[in-house]
Amino acid sequence: MPSTITPINTEWEKKRRLDDHDSGHGRRPPTDKRTGGGGDNDNWNDRPHGRRGPREKLGRARLGLFFALAGDTMFFVAIVSAFFVAQSTSHIDAYNRYINEWLPTAIPPILWLNTAVLLLSSVTMEIARRTMFRENDVMDEWLGLGKPLTRRALPWLTATTVLGLLFLVGQAEAWRQLGIQHVFFASNPSSHFFYLITYTHAFHLFLGIGALGASLIALYVSRQLETRQILVDCTGWYWHTMGIFWVFLFALLAFFQ
Repeated sequence: MPSTITPINTEWEKKRRLDDHDSGHGRRPPTDKRTGGGGDNDNWNDRPHGRRGPREKLGRARLGLFFALAGDTMFFVAIVSAFFVAQSTSHIDAYNRYINEWLPTAIPPILWLNTAVLLLSSVTMEIARRTMFRENDVMDEWLGLGKPLTRRALPWLTATTVLGLLFLVGQAEAWRQLGIQHVFFASNPSSHFFYLITYTHAFHLFLGIGALGASLIALYVSRQLETRQILVDCTGWYWHTMGIFWVFLFALLAFFQ
């Protein structure tokens, strides 16, 4: 007799394979534990670009932050370059004398303490950032077992915010001390760059504190785990960058005038 081929019920076959794979336990937990993605045998890599889940969203957010920080880096590089040009600029007066108007600005001692405070805040920020990607806590939140990530990250984000505010208060005190010594923005080229550098960095750090505030609010308000992770992660990288900028700028003011 000629052989016959029995048609396969494709829907039934898919269901049977899924049940065999899951051993009859139903839905599987997220495969992308670090960002809470996946589920139901769904492979994010099989999806088209732009729809590959939390990890891709995190990557896009980091990339956008990278380009923004690259622009800031170029801005600070321009300031530092102008600093060295102004430092070496001189002229010959009417009496044929060589005149250089650059008078080094004495660094207020509080800036040393400020630097330590900012470095410490970078440590607390990194702890908060890493806490948001603890696999066990991510799984608990995905399963609806409370908000362990919020509970663990909140104290470290709060500490970072407080330390950042202390840094800004210390900067204001440094400006006040220079004012008492009658060293102002227009006093000489050195003080001009001191105020320009410290004011600019303080403004960028203030933006970072705003991002910290948004992250703290998101920990309570946002129901999407990936949103909270992205906010804390990008805020962390921004904060670290401001810390690195300050170390180089402070070294410039303290040792290269």
